[in-house]
Amino acid sequence: MSSRATKRRRLTPPPDEGNTGVDGVKIQKQFFKSASGWDLENDYENRPRKGKKKKDKKANGEPSAGRLPLRTAGGTWVAQDDVDVESIASNPDWLESSGDEEVAEEEPKKLAPEQPKIPEREQIRRAQEELAQIATKLNEDPEEHPGSFKALAAIGDSKIVAIQKLCLATQLAVYKDVIPGYRIRPASEESAKEKLSKEVKRVRTYEQALVSGYHEYLKTLAKYASSKTAPTGKRGGQSIASVAIACACTLVNAVPHFNFRGDLLRILVRKLSTRELDADFIKCREAIQKLFQEDEEGRPSMEAVSLLTKMMKAKEYRVDESVLNLFLHLRLLSEFSGKASKDSVTRGRGDDGHAPPPKKKDREFRTKKQRKLMKEQKAAEKVMQQADASVSHEEREQMQSETLKMVFATYFRILKARSPQLMGAVLEGLAKYAHLINQQFFGDLLEALKDLIRASDKAEAGEDDDEEKEEEDDDDTPTIRDTSRESLLCTVTAFALLAGQDAHNARSDLHLDLSFFITNLYRSLLGLSVNPDLELGAKSLQLSDAEGNSSRRDFKVNLQTTTVLLMRCLTGVLLPPWNIRSVPPIRLAAFSRQLMSASVHMPEKSTQAVLGLMQDVLHTHGKKILALWNTEERKGDGVYKPLSETVEGSNPFASTVWEGELLRKHYCPKVRDEVKSMEKMLRGLS
Repeated sequence: MSSRATKRRRLTPPPDEGNTGVDGVKIQKQFFKSASGWDLENDYENRPRKGKKKKDKKANGEPSAGRLPLRTAGGTWVAQDDVDVESIASNPDWLESSGDEEVAEEEPKKLAPEQPKIPEREQIRRAQEELAQIATKLNEDPEEHPGSFKALAAIGDSKIVAIQKLCLATQLAVYKDVIPGYRIRPASEESAKEKLSKEVKRVRTYEQALVSGYHEYLKTLAKYASSKTAPTGKRGGQSIASVAIACACTLVNAVPHFNFRGDLLRILVRKLSTRELDADFIKCREAIQKLFQEDEEGRPSMEAVSLLTKMMKAKEYRVDESVLNLFLHLRLLSEFSGKASKDSVTRGRGDDGHAPPPKKKDREFRTKKQRKLMKEQKAAEKVMQQADASVSHEEREQMQSETLKMVFATYFRILKARSPQLMGAVLEGLAKYAHLINQQFFGDLLEALKDLIRASDKAEAGEDDDEEKEEEDDDDTPTIRDTSRESLLCTVTAFALLAGQDAHNARSDLHLDLSFFITNLYRSLLGLSVNPDLELGAKSLQLSDAEGNSSRRDFKVNLQTTTVLLMRCLTGVLLPPWNIRSVPPIRLAAFSRQLMSASVHMPEKSTQAVLGLMQDVLHTHGKKILALWNTEERKGDGVYKPLSETVEGSNPFASTVWEGELLRKHYCPKVRDEVKSMEKMLRGLS
């Protein structure tokens, strides 16, 4: 059987040889002619849309083919909304998107019902109970509960300010009780790899928890102390900043030896940098003052002085005077009365440094071998004590020298800057620490003191420089300067320089000339005698003037009155300790004559002090000035000039002391007794 032939389809018609070109042209013209009448936009508008049938079905109430109808409570059937099956099928991520939508729809349904709001008073009560429980655990056995420090701090995260205050106060009480008497070293990687016993590992875990919790507590105190919050409560209670500053002040005085002492001092110094003298400022100042007075080691004082000097320099010495007066409370180059350790305190030793021997009846019997062994032990202990004392003394001396260097650097910078509000405090400090100043600074310091005296004289005469006036105008608070006191302090400092460090032996090499200070003191005696504040000290009660202003400041640290400073100056001039016999007679006579005239105008206590000084002068230099009390033995000719600009130009030997006749009838009996004893001494000299 033969195979069937394959049928072939002709794709194109056979070309018509005669009409091929003519037909093509006709077809093209007919196409263009019909295309000119087309309205394509209208045809697109009238084209049927997809889903029109579905919408018509929904409009007619016919059930859709996507979902089954639902039966309502009334018994009728309602068609469900149709789902676009085609769009779901065309989207490959429909599973993921539908799952997310279901979760998003289910989440608001799964939210728990809102808890009833607890009143603030109830929250505070619960916080008090919880704080008390944790604090009790830590006080009973802190090593068993090292995680309680974090739990204690977590309560302070509340938004209620009262709970925050309670948490700060509770942590303060806990840390004061549990902090040991030594510094804790930070944990290192080597110590973590060591094999330790269970007890040692337990103690180290507790110590590291204590250090970390204490550090976080100090950070919280610093954050709250720097915040500016108003007092809270209906009765105007303390703000959270005041509570934080009070906690920091307590810790500085309670545990100054422990870790992170610098963080505590920064909180206090930051508050002292302000010019606002509020209760928190005074609290910080008193805390640092107590730290300086009770510091026996020297390192805390050095750190505090370093922070204070840096703060003053950054503020360009626009600080309160009482901040600079804190340096007067430093325990510099002083030996301490006792030594203490963790287990024992050494006190009650004799002048030779040994304890008094026991009584005979209290002696214990020992054999010869025991006595020999005890003697060897005492010798070894003596060597160890000497080695320990030498090391501690060297360290203390080094820290004190660094502290002195920073203090004097601050004083000299202020002298150079001529800050009017701090000049009195600088002179107070220089007068106190003058015996510790190096001889290399003597010349520059004396020149600076002379310039200060000249400036104070101009201030009294009303010839202030324009620069000083501008500086005073820039400050918010007016500066109250006691120029007479500043001049006396300059003189006291100048003579204290010679009294200390054997400077009087090298005064010729140093070219120290104190005649300027002597002349200034002589000229100021009559003015000081009528000064109403001559016997007023830092804590003296004084009424304000009619305008409500007081002429003195309340926070002077140097409690010496102007009379005491005057007596110190006169003692240095008339009775110098380094060469008491070398005072010229003309100086003795001029000062004696001027002092007797000034004693008539002074208050009773100042008059007693002047008469007592005159008795000492008569006891030492009686024969040189005896002619002042005898009219028949007058040595000088001419006229006495009490208002002379120089001591030598006053011509004191041309006059006679007549003020004693008035002082005999003084209203104070003690003054009358002083005059009688001085006259008795004069009769003994003649």
